[in-house]
Amino acid sequence: MKISLLKSFLKDINGATAIEYGMLAALISIVIISVFTLLGDDIKTLFSEGVGDKLKFEKPTFNIVK
Repeated sequence: MKISLLKSFLKDINGATAIEYGMLAALISIVIISVFTLLGDDIKTLFSEGVGDKLKFEKPTFNIVK
């Protein structure tokens, strides 16, 4: 009984697949955190100065002619 249980455990790949997906998710998280840590100030500057200036709205001027 113990040998058949061991054989079925070694043939089962569901656990290995779950571990692989977990490792992949952890690796992607580490890469994302590293990128934002290293480039955080540059990204902040890009959005505050570059994109932020383009999104500023000016007061519209209306010329009402009678």
